[in-house]
Amino acid sequence: MHSNDQTGFWELEPHHHAEGASTSLGFWIYLMSDCLMFAVLFAVFGVLGHNYAGGPGPKELFDLELVALNTAFLLISSITFGFGMLAAHEGNKSGALRWLFVTLLFGLGFLCVELYEFNHLIHEGAGPQRSAFLSAFFALVGTHGLHVTFGSIWLVTLMVQVSQKGLIPANMRRLGCLSMFWHFLDVVWIGVFTFVYLMGMI
Repeated sequence: MHSNDQTGFWELEPHHHAEGASTSLGFWIYLMSDCLMFAVLFAVFGVLGHNYAGGPGPKELFDLELVALNTAFLLISSITFGFGMLAAHEGNKSGALRWLFVTLLFGLGFLCVELYEFNHLIHEGAGPQRSAFLSAFFALVGTHGLHVTFGSIWLVTLMVQVSQKGLIPANMRRLGCLSMFWHFLDVVWIGVFTFVYLMGMI
């Protein structure tokens, strides 16, 4: 009987290992496809970014102080997510949930600032239909904002799952995937901040 139990245990372990490996592989493939999509959006902005159609350009539209604040929100959220993952790996459920909540607050702060910027631009008559430059700008920055929105919803979902079921292996895998996704958004935003905002002001 004991031998059978041991056999069952050893049969179960490879299954869980294979499930975790396939999850990680599938998520890496998804991130690579996202990389290609953002690469296309950056290329489009590179081609259309100087076509103002007689309208305002970056120097007239962008507020670097506001963008710097938004950048700080997202960069700090990556640090707090890292603290959350450290707490999760230590088995500290309440600590992990606290850091994930702080991460969510910074993510929502980022989205609020971005929505304020979009609303201000549209109010000033600089909507996406105004010029090719603005169409490319709204497409690139808006797509990134949608990803942050999706990441925030995912974060809330995982917080509920962790609070209900704890730091079980399935939740740890999901947290690991979301961590990669969140840091990926940080890297993309650094590209946006440099390529769109800073270079546009030079």
